[in-house]
Amino acid sequence: MTSLPDLHVKIFADGADKAGMLQLYTNPLIKGMTTNPTLMNKSGIKDYEGFAKDILQTVKDKPISFEVFSDDFAEMRRQALKIAAWQGNVYVKIPVMNPAGAPSYDLIRDLAKAGVQLNITAILTIDQVRAVAAVLNPAVPSVVSVFAGRIADTGCDPEGIMRESLEILKPLPKAELLWASVREVLNIFQADACGAHIVTVQHDILAKAIKMAGMDLAALSLDTVRMFDKDAKSAGFTL
Repeated sequence: MTSLPDLHVKIFADGADKAGMLQLYTNPLIKGMTTNPTLMNKSGIKDYEGFAKDILQTVKDKPISFEVFSDDFAEMRRQALKIAAWQGNVYVKIPVMNPAGAPSYDLIRDLAKAGVQLNITAILTIDQVRAVAAVLNPAVPSVVSVFAGRIADTGCDPEGIMRESLEILKPLPKAELLWASVREVLNIFQADACGAHIVTVQHDILAKAIKMAGMDLAALSLDTVRMFDKDAKSAGFTL
């Protein structure tokens, strides 16, 4: 069976737990890092900039993405330029639209033209991929994050969308397609199979993948039976 080191897709750790981020940063399997306001809120972070700069004291040689947060495009631009100036390995996450549903394409064009390394996030449709590709700067590294997991949540197979997205991004040599919102270890292998450049994986799923990916299924079967036996004895079950 294929193991994680055999994959071509780059695995990025997705989270906002400082200890987890710094531990995963040292793992050679992890090629980059991402976070977002939702994950940071769940981790109880109150000082956005303070947290980011604290992480950046250690994370210096792998790409890391931080997201803007505003419903106003002028404010998003101000935040983006500030975030981009923090460190050379920083990518700025720009949602494909603002909370009111207005597309962010003009802002993306403006920032890309200014040389900002962008990670365009919350993409779920091919039309959005096309529109983003049309405004990115071919000379500047960028990431196009398609939320394959959310697409799958609707009952649609995301692999066709990912493959088509790759074709759309071909004229942009520095743009990378990212499979986002992984739900299970299998998704990492699906991202690799469809040719995605990057897959973002939350810390809990990464722990499972590092432990179990490539495990012999017969050995796993025995391990499962032994777990059932141990738990039944521990509970003191009788019939």
